[in-house]
Amino acid sequence: MSASTPSDIFATDFAERPYWWDAAPPEEDLNALPAAVDVAIVGSGYAGLSAAAELARAGRSVVVLDADALGAGASTRSGGMVSSGQKLVVGGAMKGVDQALFARLIEDSIGSFEHLKALVDGEGLDADLKITGRFFGAHGTRAKKRLDDMGHALRTMTGATVHSVARQDQHSAIGSDYYHGGIVIDDYGGLHPGKYNRALRDLARRRGAILRSHARVLGIDDSGTGKTVRTARGDIKAGEVVITTNGYTDRKATPELARRLVPVKSYQIATEPLPPELLAELIPGARMVSDTRRDIIYTRPSPDGTRLLFGSRPGILDRPDREAALGLYKRMVEIWPQLEGRRITHAWSGFVAMTRDKVARMGTLDNGVFAAGCNGNGVALMTYLGHQTALKLLRRQNRPAAFDGLPLDAIPAYDGRPYFLPVVAGWYRALDAVDRRFDNPSR
Repeated sequence: MSASTPSDIFATDFAERPYWWDAAPPEEDLNALPAAVDVAIVGSGYAGLSAAAELARAGRSVVVLDADALGAGASTRSGGMVSSGQKLVVGGAMKGVDQALFARLIEDSIGSFEHLKALVDGEGLDADLKITGRFFGAHGTRAKKRLDDMGHALRTMTGATVHSVARQDQHSAIGSDYYHGGIVIDDYGGLHPGKYNRALRDLARRRGAILRSHARVLGIDDSGTGKTVRTARGDIKAGEVVITTNGYTDRKATPELARRLVPVKSYQIATEPLPPELLAELIPGARMVSDTRRDIIYTRPSPDGTRLLFGSRPGILDRPDREAALGLYKRMVEIWPQLEGRRITHAWSGFVAMTRDKVARMGTLDNGVFAAGCNGNGVALMTYLGHQTALKLLRRQNRPAAFDGLPLDAIPAYDGRPYFLPVVAGWYRALDAVDRRFDNPSR
């Protein structure tokens, strides 16, 4: 580590919970479950709440069920970064896919960004949404060339506004000498994920949806004339079931979906409040920031502009949040030595749902329709896919969503418990080390 010892970096009020929960905590709703509904939705994240709001507006009776408190899952544990079609290009999703399909996926991804902005603005949702752009830092000259090529592809495929940033000019984008330049994409933003989830809960309720916490779904039975959702708090009859559990998919309740999604744990920390001039030096323009490592970091200012939030995986193995904070702190100070000695107030983690090809899906499995597989890009996309799932059930889509019905094969010898993640994480770190050695031998 640096000169700071483990006991030095934690503030006296340090908490192992998401920073976002200070302003918008998850909530309990232990009222009785309805006996029957038109649609039961499993999961109170962005997709589930978005589907509930649209279905309730159409007059359907809807209940949203969560195994934990409402909003306690990945939606309020994320970095709150928002993008459109860039992730499909940046993440290398679906290499070799049919170009017509890829174009439709890009179109719907861009549509998700526009849908989110219109929803927040049109409904007056309190979400702290700001479109400030995102800087991608290059770890060497070859990585910078790859980023420039990616920027060209983004301009061509998505119409995004992309700026190449030379190393000697990178202080205009990031107050660090760690990178070899990078690119800035203007069409990125951020919001407060806790406030956004709370706003969606309020919207769904205003339109008539019922939300219930601590109602873990144990199974879904289909009688042919309807479905029975078995929960820890009793059974519910439902005409349709929507599964939006993403990285928290239960391998016993919905085993077929669990075999197709890999929950990957990601960790974050929040610094103590920083002087405004320091935060402006670290990230001019309050942009989102990430880099070219496979073992990616993602960081941003808090929406109120008071502190820095920093996320990554601190090692190959999962670990307690406080222990993980030590590794995150070290990586943060490597990028910004100016933060040496600044303390950490929050550390937390959450599960991201990954698919084999890094593309989200809508479809039908386990006696229900589902929207899942955010792949670390869920704020806009999961909101949109939840909305599209509702329109599909209402038979009101102009056309099927591009993400609907794509093949989603089960992972061989996998039952929802990701035993292989340490090997994959180690391999990614080894490749990053090789890349950095050959791309930047002076380091």
